[in-house]
Amino acid sequence: MEITDIKVRKINSEGRMKAVISVTFDNAFVVHDIKVIDGQEKLFVAMPSRKTPEGEFRDIAHPINSDMRNLLEQKILEQYENTLSEGIEEA
Repeated sequence: MEITDIKVRKINSEGRMKAVISVTFDNAFVVHDIKVIDGQEKLFVAMPSRKTPEGEFRDIAHPINSDMRNLLEQKILEQYENTLSEGIEEA
């Protein structure tokens, strides 16, 4: 599976959530609402999730192995940094 597009859809300058991302795979499948979060030590990627009736958050879509998670996080954070350096704020 190949990542064929990453769109930074929204950038927030305030708060811990820094951006909302959409990732397209194989020009055929897209995952929306991936978030870039400013953690205590570094930026990290949070997959789209929903709140359960018990108050927990569960991922709706997510990588199932660490290699894919690492690749996805690396590519998303690279695109986020590139978008910031270009000074583009997307809605």
